Amino acid sequence: MDPCLVVDLVLKTADAHGVYMEDENAKDPDLRSAEVTEGTERAPHRAMFRAMGYDDQDLSSPMVGIANPAADITPCNVHLDEVAESAYEGIDESGGMPIEFGTITVSDAISMGTEGMKASLISREMIADSVELVSFAERMDGLVTIGGCDKNMPGMMMASIRTDLPSVFLYGGSIMPGEHDGREVTIQNVFEGVGSVAQGEMSEAELDEMERHACPGAGSCGGMFTANTMASISEALGFAPLGSAAPPAEEWSRYTVARESGELAVEVVQEQRRPSDFLSKASFENAIALQVAVGGSTNAVLHLLAMAAEANVDLDIEDFNRISARTPKIADFQPGGEKVMNDLYEVGGVPVVLQALRDADLIDGDARTVTGNTIGEELATMDLPTIEELDVEYLRPVEDPFHDRGAIRILSGNLAPDGAVIKITGSDHLHHEGPVRVFEEESEAMEYVQEGHVESGDAIVIRNEGPRGGPGMREMLGVTSAVAGQGHAEDVALLTDGRFSGATRGFSIGHVAPEAYVGGPIAALEDGDQITIDIDDLELSIDLSDEEIERRLEARDEPEPNYEGGFLAKYHRDFGSAANGAVTNPAAKWE
Repeated sequence: MDPCLVVDLVLKTADAHGVYMEDENAKDPDLRSAEVTEGTERAPHRAMFRAMGYDDQDLSSPMVGIANPAADITPCNVHLDEVAESAYEGIDESGGMPIEFGTITVSDAISMGTEGMKASLISREMIADSVELVSFAERMDGLVTIGGCDKNMPGMMMASIRTDLPSVFLYGGSIMPGEHDGREVTIQNVFEGVGSVAQGEMSEAELDEMERHACPGAGSCGGMFTANTMASISEALGFAPLGSAAPPAEEWSRYTVARESGELAVEVVQEQRRPSDFLSKASFENAIALQVAVGGSTNAVLHLLAMAAEANVDLDIEDFNRISARTPKIADFQPGGEKVMNDLYEVGGVPVVLQALRDADLIDGDARTVTGNTIGEELATMDLPTIEELDVEYLRPVEDPFHDRGAIRILSGNLAPDGAVIKITGSDHLHHEGPVRVFEEESEAMEYVQEGHVESGDAIVIRNEGPRGGPGMREMLGVTSAVAGQGHAEDVALLTDGRFSGATRGFSIGHVAPEAYVGGPIAALEDGDQITIDIDDLELSIDLSDEEIERRLEARDEPEPNYEGGFLAKYHRDFGSAANGAVTNPAAKWE
């Protein structure tokens, strides 16, 4: 155990019977866990710990919680017990007292397209709440928070921010791509295959064959979807050590990263290095720069806003436009490209991209990290190749990018006064004018698409799927993939107050705010209304006067909640606007 945590060295003296007595003041009284381990009155508490195999040395050490969402529910999390075990060993061998506890998780991919998908965003909040609750109740001194599936990632980091405990974020790693018909495939290809079958361009037998080979093992979905986007962002934010995001789930280096994260967790407790010490506006701007440079998930907009709200950092949705305007897109991964996280791992991981952005003065190298060093100092310790030296087709230098502007755009206008989000994976000059086709929920739109009604130029609107209206802001990968699978990724627009998956590509606009349930303009739309979507001008508007929009909204029936009880009713009540991250923590809510 590190001596800095010891007030008085443990003194052992033998009495006449040879029984050794320990000094009760061996533990730093400033450690919060001393509340449950020190003093005569805590004998019952220590007895409980001893029942679990903890000894005197453990009880005199800092208590580091390991929040583990392991579950057989999803391949993203099925291996996390092994990841947690490596972190446990790192804590134990570094003089800490590791104490593991579980959290919930849900599988976005398995719940996708069902009513169950309403639970996805809610799980982010439940994860944050549960980690806060357990660490508070048991008086833990620090945390290693582990993420696998999409909402684990922000939920864990939100918990660390909220508790402000010395913390290290640890990613479980991504899945390797499968192989079908001589090419690499991921879950994205299977979702799009459903649309191809509906269009008659793929047989059910071929889809069955692809299904059986797309997901060969443990780990999060392999493209630059939400999980890998948030894992990459954890490095840019400073929440995770550089180089920790890219190792695959079943690669030996993943478990080296886990052990080192455990070791670092003891250090951050010793140094009392808290999230509030390194998270800043610069940290979040660095995270956005990375997101837009690699074509990361639109969900990261929602999650970064939520995390900033928890950290009391003044991040606005328009900051994404500002940073995207100055940051080129220099990486091409799925869903827009063909490559996956493992390809980035093989050439040096996320630090290669961060170094390119730092060298171009597109991120702030002075932003601090969980290691105590700045991100610039951490990069300087790494022997990284330049993108020019790599000469790979999926990474380009800042001076010769795939697109001059980053992948994320925030659109606004009279249809989305508080903003809407789109990721550009193909053409930078998407423009659409024409009539809308309005659906009141996802299933209606999916039926329309699957029956083959979609035509070039369609503008499909799906409403009442917002944070409160759904509730839960469902992701709609099924609809977008079916449209893409029918060859309409770039010429059919989809618009919703819900969300789209990180695996979504094409002309898909989500997070429309205010949402329909609270009387946003999207609630006023009728079939045939003329919409204008202009990506270059960041415009999302409807050809209606303010007066007409107001008249229609006043004339509509007051919506009723979809659920009267249970967790869905609770979160319907508590969710804030998507424009502010859809948070539920009362201290983080913004009007």
